[in-house]
Amino acid sequence: MGFTDTRFNVNLSILFTELPLLERPAAARAAGFTAVELWWPWVDAPVPERSELAALRTALTDAGAQLVGLNFYAGRLPGPDRGALSIPGEESEKFRANVPVAVAFGRSLGCTTFNALYGNRVEGVDPATQDELALENLGFAARAVAEAGGTLLIEALNAPESPHCPIVSAARAVEVVDAVNAATGLANTAFLMDLYHLSMNGEDLPSVIDTYAARTGHVQIADNPGRGAPGTGDLDFVDLLGRLKKAGYDGWVGLEYKAGDRPSASAFAWLPHPLRAAH
Repeated sequence: MGFTDTRFNVNLSILFTELPLLERPAAARAAGFTAVELWWPWVDAPVPERSELAALRTALTDAGAQLVGLNFYAGRLPGPDRGALSIPGEESEKFRANVPVAVAFGRSLGCTTFNALYGNRVEGVDPATQDELALENLGFAARAVAEAGGTLLIEALNAPESPHCPIVSAARAVEVVDAVNAATGLANTAFLMDLYHLSMNGEDLPSVIDTYAARTGHVQIADNPGRGAPGTGDLDFVDLLGRLKKAGYDGWVGLEYKAGDRPSASAFAWLPHPLRAAH
C-alpha cells in the first residue's frame, strides 16, 4: 500500500486511550511504533507536579518511545475548548505558565516540536483583542521554543466541529505563522497540516500540499468521513502522502485518528508492521 518513505508516529491522546496514560507508550511500542506525540496530558494542570512529569518521562523512555510532538496546554481537550492562548484572563495565564514547563519536558526527551492551539472566539470580546493577545502569546511561545532549537506549530481545525475557532483554513493558519515569524524575527513557526481537518473544511488537499508543504512543520492524518484509520473513509493517503514527499516534506506524520469500538492495537492493519517503526 506504499508508505515506505513516510515516518509515522502515534498520537497517544486519541489512540490507546482505553489504557491509563502511563501504559500507552508501551502499548504503542508493542504495536510496532517507536515514535509518539501527545496533547498536553493534564487538562486541569498546565503546571503539573514534578512527579507526574517524571512518571510520564519514565514511561516513554522505558518503552523506547520517542516523543516527537507535544501540544501546549489547550484547556479541555478533547472537549469544548480549542486552545487557551487567545482567551483573555485565566486561560491565557495558564498557557503562559505552561510554555516553559512543556518546553523543558519536551526538551528532556529530545522533542523540539510544539503545537499551540489558538482557541475559540469568546462572546463579548472583540476578535481583534483576542488576535492581539494571541500574537503576543505565540511570540512568547516561539521564543521559548527557539531556546530549545525547536519549532512552534500553528494548526487549522475544521469549522463543522469547531465553529467558534477562527483558524479553520490552511491559508488562515499560514497567515498566523507569517505574523508570528514577522513579530519575532525567528522564522521558527510553521504550519501543522492536519489532512482530516482540511478535508472536513472542503479544501483541495493536493492544492494545499503543493502550496504549503514547504511551510509545514508537522502533518497529522485521519480518514474522512468518520476520523477513523486510513481506509475507513474516502481519502487516498497513498496519493496524498506521496505528494507530500514529492513536494519536499520529510517530517513526521502523526496518526491522530479514532480506533472506533475496537482496541487501538487492532486499528493499524492498513500499515504493514515493518513500516511502523521510525526510519
